[in-house]
Amino acid sequence: MNIIATVLLIIGLVFFTGGAVGIIRFPDFYSRLHPAGKLDTAGLVTTMGALALYTASPFTLTTLITAVKIILIVVFVFITSPTATHAIIDAGVRAGLPPWRKEPEADS
Repeated sequence: MNIIATVLLIIGLVFFTGGAVGIIRFPDFYSRLHPAGKLDTAGLVTTMGALALYTASPFTLTTLITAVKIILIVVFVFITSPTATHAIIDAGVRAGLPPWRKEPEADS
């Protein structure tokens, strides 16, 4: 069980790292929100899943209740993160923030 939890933690860290790199590297507001919403949610699901597995390892009623609480946190974030990302993008559209466009290359 510890090996599975460790692998899930590493996968979650890869998702979090990809999200951070995407936020830094993407050119505008709208494209930066994509990795922030998607990869952070995926990273949280995998890391919290690993934590739930690790917590429920000595299978007792107390550890089972703790694991269920962790899973409920994951469900809550899984529902609210895309909704919050959509609301932020909608606020950008309503504020008139234009999307990034690649400038045409000048002919030499």
